[in-house]
Amino acid sequence: MPRIPDSMIPILRERMMKMKQAPEPDPVETERKLMNFAGAAMRNLLRKGTTRKVIPLEHCRAALLVPKTVSCEGAVMYLHGGGYCTGDLDYASLYGEVLASDTGAVTFCPAYRLAPEEPYPAALDDALEAYEWILNAYPGKPVSLIGESAGGGLCYALAVKLKEKGLPLPAGIAALSPWTDLTLSGDSYVYNREADPSLTAEKLAVFAADYCAGTDPSDPFVSPLFADLRGLPESLIFAGGDEILLDDAVRMKAALEAAGCQAELTVADGLWHAYVLYGLKAREADSERIRDFLRSRSQ
Repeated sequence: MPRIPDSMIPILRERMMKMKQAPEPDPVETERKLMNFAGAAMRNLLRKGTTRKVIPLEHCRAALLVPKTVSCEGAVMYLHGGGYCTGDLDYASLYGEVLASDTGAVTFCPAYRLAPEEPYPAALDDALEAYEWILNAYPGKPVSLIGESAGGGLCYALAVKLKEKGLPLPAGIAALSPWTDLTLSGDSYVYNREADPSLTAEKLAVFAADYCAGTDPSDPFVSPLFADLRGLPESLIFAGGDEILLDDAVRMKAALEAAGCQAELTVADGLWHAYVLYGLKAREADSERIRDFLRSRSQ
């Protein structure tokens, strides 16, 4: 399996830092460029043989990705990142194909509606509809959630919504650099301000305002860090040691454990936001841990 060698880490960091330091008249456009860059890195990880079918939902489309060899009875649903303002079906499908092939599970990737055109609760509504679609397509089978950045926070918001509606909860949640606090109150916004090569507090403030559009950012369905997390399934959380969203992951783990939930946090020293998606050889064990976690909960 191809992986990005350790020697490329400083080169990747330098490229991201240059994009971060460039003039940013439109944070959404800058984030789209960064996502294209991440997407190019992810293409290095793509596997052959995954079948992709586009499923039309009421307000968005989703990709149903079926691996060449299906070895799990259940399914995985992947929620992409992008600050709730960027990301499309092609972007979501890239990592979705990796997940499908690695886990042997059918993987569903909704391209939920984006702010500012479609602010909260559009993304959550679309995630809920996609989850219900999977439940109906695979009745009685376990469904696990995985998401990165905004998608990671959305996994938790969705799980809380499912609990509220009395629907089956996911079998497990894997969150990659989850954005769980749209009030931007984490201390890592300060102590990692210069170290983070891709994110700025200013950019995330724009995304949060676009997504909330008047909704209180501390609303538990916007910022699941402040939700009633009791009864949620086991979580695996990953974050880069240099990212400004580090405290979102650290505090989410603490909040889950305080609510009686099982949660494991991995912090990759010296790395950045959503580093797992870059397929770094130095962190191959993290990808294997995610694979094993999702596979074990999809049987």
